[in-house]
Amino acid sequence: MIAVNNIKKSFGETAVLKGISTEFEQGKTNLIIGQSGSGKTVFLKCILGLHRVTEGEIIYKNVPLSSMQEAEQSLLRQDMGMVFQGSALFDSMTVEENVMFPMQMFTKAPEDEIRERANIAINRVNLVDANQKLPAEISGGMKKRVAIARAIVMNPSYLFCDEPNSGLDPKTAILIDNLIQEITQEYQITTIINTHDMNSVMEIGEKIIFLKEGVKAWEGTNREIFKTDNEAVTDFVYSSELFKKVRKVYLEESH
Repeated sequence: MIAVNNIKKSFGETAVLKGISTEFEQGKTNLIIGQSGSGKTVFLKCILGLHRVTEGEIIYKNVPLSSMQEAEQSLLRQDMGMVFQGSALFDSMTVEENVMFPMQMFTKAPEDEIRERANIAINRVNLVDANQKLPAEISGGMKKRVAIARAIVMNPSYLFCDEPNSGLDPKTAILIDNLIQEITQEYQITTIINTHDMNSVMEIGEKIIFLKEGVKAWEGTNREIFKTDNEAVTDFVYSSELFKKVRKVYLEESH
């Protein structure tokens, strides 16, 4: 679990985050949503420790990030997996080498053990006959699977995903969403996903944080988001006619 206690972040005179408190639960897919400029990316970077907060605390397993010594922060970073928006694979490395990379960097495990762990992760994300292929030789959906395999190869306690469905077709995006949720539940990871994809919200939004202008404007589940009267949320989520129809059907069936 990760606790966020009244965090604020300013850049000069510009306040980006204005006092956000919440908890990200272990074993659940926690989603951060909001319009462009709402503070989602800055919020995620603060949780990761890439930005130092102006006020407040980020707490990992009851230990404030600000009180951790450099060695503790280094160990924490090794306990984090990250899926980047563009997958961020090394073009000159094979799929297998990309997945092996974190263990080669952060552990002293022998090469055969690293390769074995990499192959376990590759198999877990359902990649078949791709080990020796380069990123340029595989599809966008396969690249995302490689990125997920690399993120989980060290069995992290925390998984961070920045727009994991960016650039994917709707069918592949749903498959990636389901894979992330399965891995989260299977390994009991605390997963935080920064997304603008409303399909993700409806499919795997076990906990949703909605930001507006640097404030937590709403918090709930994908079930509760159908029923909310929060105008900021409904304007954002139901901006398309499709989701308005989905909500109408849901509300009619629940009565």
